[in-house]
Amino acid sequence: MSFLKIIAMSLVLILLWGCSEDDIFQELAGNRELIVVTRNSPTTYYFDGDQASGFEYDLIKAYATARGYTLRVEVAFTLEEFTLQLDRGQVHLGAAGMAINSKRAGTLLATAPYLQQQPVVIYKSGKRRPRRLADLSRRDVIVLSGSSHIEVLENLKEQVPLLTWREVQTGDTLELMQLVTEEKAELAVLGAAEFRLQQQLYPRLVAALDLEVEESIGWYLPNIAGADVLQTDINLFLETAQQSGELEKIRERHFGTTRFSSRMGAFTFNRRVESVLPKWQPLIERVATEYQMDWRLLAAVSYQESHWNPTARSPTGVEGMMMLTRNTAKELNVADRRDPQQSLRGGARFIKNLLRRLPADIEQPHRLWMALAAYNIGLGHLEDARVIAEKRGLNPHIWSDVRSQLPKLQNPDVYPSTRFGFARGNEAVTYVDNIRQYYSTLQLMAVADERIQPPLNVAEMAGNNSALALPIAL
Repeated sequence: MSFLKIIAMSLVLILLWGCSEDDIFQELAGNRELIVVTRNSPTTYYFDGDQASGFEYDLIKAYATARGYTLRVEVAFTLEEFTLQLDRGQVHLGAAGMAINSKRAGTLLATAPYLQQQPVVIYKSGKRRPRRLADLSRRDVIVLSGSSHIEVLENLKEQVPLLTWREVQTGDTLELMQLVTEEKAELAVLGAAEFRLQQQLYPRLVAALDLEVEESIGWYLPNIAGADVLQTDINLFLETAQQSGELEKIRERHFGTTRFSSRMGAFTFNRRVESVLPKWQPLIERVATEYQMDWRLLAAVSYQESHWNPTARSPTGVEGMMMLTRNTAKELNVADRRDPQQSLRGGARFIKNLLRRLPADIEQPHRLWMALAAYNIGLGHLEDARVIAEKRGLNPHIWSDVRSQLPKLQNPDVYPSTRFGFARGNEAVTYVDNIRQYYSTLQLMAVADERIQPPLNVAEMAGNNSALALPIAL
């Protein structure tokens, strides 16, 4: 074996070695650094700009903050790598939206479940749809290698003897969806919640069949000395987060758009993102920077208002990229509503004004959704909906509660008793739902474009190209 190969393999072993089983939990007690392995995906862990995000990340961050830990995140690029790091005791915890199944639970410690999810079979619209289990026979089915869905499919073999599947070596379900979209596979098995969120990126994919299995989602710990203490503490945190509503708040932040999303609306939006947005994106980004906004939010609002058409005009007289009324434009010093830069600046300023004028005790993200509702329906009507919500025992600071009451503003049994009277509440609900979907889609597109890449295989580099290995040896 060459010297370079020995050096390269030694580096790999050093990287994989990490902490030994004997001291990792002792070190946690001493240095308070919680090491967590996860996978890179829109539902688990990703970077939104330079900010880490994802449902799993936000939940584990909440735990670390509550216990005074600093957090170190390691990314596994396959589910086998995820399990291996836990088996070797290199991390304290695995948090990757994984189901608690018999195979993993036999070798690892599992926390109490914090979510329930059903696996679904997806296919590409226009292709042959499986409508019952028997329709899975002799089909090209793909599944994440190492996932709990393999066990689900194995349990179906008795009912569907000719069922077969291919395992894809990745930890990223977006790759499965891409393969089905490109017709490199017929069907794929994913968790329902994960699919519904990511369907915004692949609107031609449809859930064809619910496998009618309830999977419990939880975290895993290595089955070594000291892990049981952390397991008990995590279970206490999850129970508290469930009771306090913190878990639901995090879930709503990441999955809230999926309940009201339209597949055809997403399909049209995605096409406009490709064909129209490139023309306006530099201007939208520039204006958003001026007003310290996320450009994707401004893009989502302007698409909902005008489909990025600066000359759009409604029968009621609102016009321009942000569809400003004449009076609003005058208040915002917008001289020409059809000038895209003036319109975008006016709309951005209006949103910021609304955010500032809402009661100070309304927290994000509820504050943003209510400001957008006010952009459509007016602050007075929004306040009427908040009053109705409070009178009915709901929380006027929570968007979902206010959202449920907005349609009552057009109910003749209700609106005469409100301060500002009749308003098209249903329209305001749809308005905010659409913007949330568009905004979420633009965020997911950034995740898909900037996914974390697996590290180079140092051993392979040394074996295949000694010239590449030379700088490593140095």
